[in-house]
Amino acid sequence: MRSAMAAPAPAPVTRQVSGSTGPAPVPSGSERGQPLAAAVAALPVLDASGRPLPFGELFRERRAVVVFVRHFLCYICKEYVEDLAKIPKSFLQEANVTLIVIGQSSYHHIEPFCKLTGYSHEIYVDPEREIYKRLGMKRGEEIASSGQSPHIKSNILSGSIWSLWRAVTGPPFDFQGDPVQQGGTLILGPGDNIHFIHRDRNRLDHKPINSVLQLVGVQHVDFTSRPSVIHV
Repeated sequence: MRSAMAAPAPAPVTRQVSGSTGPAPVPSGSERGQPLAAAVAALPVLDASGRPLPFGELFRERRAVVVFVRHFLCYICKEYVEDLAKIPKSFLQEANVTLIVIGQSSYHHIEPFCKLTGYSHEIYVDPEREIYKRLGMKRGEEIASSGQSPHIKSNILSGSIWSLWRAVTGPPFDFQGDPVQQGGTLILGPGDNIHFIHRDRNRLDHKPINSVLQLVGVQHVDFTSRPSVIHV
């Protein structure tokens, strides 16, 4: 597989690169040292105010754990991000690592999702799912056993009811992302290297958070003592 190398100079933060052509998705597996294609690095993500930034700018000068989530109405994503929110910023700073969540909704949903989950690290959206596509994130559910997640507290019935309630009380016909799009986890940067990539096969196939933190030298986080998030 042949990938274009990232551009040597940072792109302006207002630059938007669109289009559906470009390199094929990078291969499956850990893929340590695999370069991120320049066309993917140039694709825009949006912050909570709708400001576009090139994806590659997020980790050009730093190492980053980048978590792509399914959609913001997904109770599994919500509970996973609630645990991401419990990672102390001091742990990340000691390892010189940043944590980034990327969703696929409109940017208008970022702030409510952060309030819902208590998440205060970096977060952006890729509403056209172009980065998801270029990185080979799966669309659809693969029937595979993913084991018991330490981050999911709700059972499928209670979780689905909660997601449905949020859907019917929110803007009409807004799923806050493609409901069949899967996410994944990457370790990127500094620069254009992909140090690790995991593509979720189904909604329960996310990587345990501490297993990812260990790869970047961030100390273990005890999620069992996490305070409850109260929903009103």
